[in-house]
Amino acid sequence: MPLPVARVAALSAAAFMACASADCAAAVLPGSAAPDFTLRSSDGHNVRLRELRGQVVLVNFWATWCGPCREEMPQLGKLYDKYRASGFTLLGVNIDEDSRSAQDLAHKLGVKFPVLFDADKAISHLYELGTMPSTVLIDKDGRIRFVHHGYRDGFAQTYDTQIRGLLKE
Repeated sequence: MPLPVARVAALSAAAFMACASADCAAAVLPGSAAPDFTLRSSDGHNVRLRELRGQVVLVNFWATWCGPCREEMPQLGKLYDKYRASGFTLLGVNIDEDSRSAQDLAHKLGVKFPVLFDADKAISHLYELGTMPSTVLIDKDGRIRFVHHGYRDGFAQTYDTQIRGLLKE
């Protein structure tokens, strides 16, 4: 039996208030502005997302304990190499508490794209990610265009097609 409109409105308001009191962030959805962040990179410099406007940006959230993340990293590296001279950048946001283990794994896997550290998971919470890996593709205007959760064979081809399309815009 459908809920009366007044009941739905009351439940929606209660959910909104609970989220507001818990300091919830809005879910990242295609078409929304990408939440800005600044994180330290493996080379010691800070990287701010907003400063990358004008480029297509792929933000990949990963962890050393995540098997699919390890499998995906070489594929992401190929995309980075293929498109970085065309206005594309890739940021690998690691959520491990120990940045040294993340740096070691990135080195072992031959990662050349910037690796950023989100040890307190503030940015992954800002982006409301519950799955590792999670990948967000952002257009040149700073808007989220695609969100992918997890990794399976074939995702790299999907990323390639999406990146190529965004670069043409």
